[in-house]
Amino acid sequence: MLVKSARAGHRVKASITTYLARRLKLPVNEQKSQVVKIEQCVFLGFTFKRGKLRWSDAAFADFKHRLKELTGHSWGVSMPYRLDKLGQYLRGWMGYFGISEYYRPIPELDEWLRRRVRMCYWKQWRLCRTKIRHLLALGVSLRTAIIAGVSSKSYWRLSRTKATQVGMSNDWLKAQGLASIRALWMKAQGYA
Repeated sequence: MLVKSARAGHRVKASITTYLARRLKLPVNEQKSQVVKIEQCVFLGFTFKRGKLRWSDAAFADFKHRLKELTGHSWGVSMPYRLDKLGQYLRGWMGYFGISEYYRPIPELDEWLRRRVRMCYWKQWRLCRTKIRHLLALGVSLRTAIIAGVSSKSYWRLSRTKATQVGMSNDWLKAQGLASIRALWMKAQGYA
């Protein structure tokens, strides 16, 4: 319903409230009720933008915040446990919000998540010799592994170096159990 002005919106809301309360005998919560344009309405974490269903900005911000918690490098749990919890959360979130037709942030979010997981592995390996040993086992050249292993840069910065991206490739992360947000969205949309 298109509302021309605030006064008209209040009249429409009052009319609907009266109908629901008197005719249908339903209680109306005034704090949660509103009459607005469809683009301004947020309901159960969803909204409409340009006629398409998508998750709300608040729901997406909560999603990213929870992913940061699950991939925080100070959370002292094993990587299989972390990836299992992360997979459970991703499947649950996409099971609910996967009906959203909004694809644009999905590839960037998938890349960001892989980088966060690489950062967790890097933090877990701790010592220089351990980092170098793991990188060599993953097929990184000796020189590249040593340069990355002895670097004093932050975990986040080193999670995007050539050594970590070659060693901890997307296929390797998938084999470790990292779920792909893009694949889950595609499955929810019926493409896969």
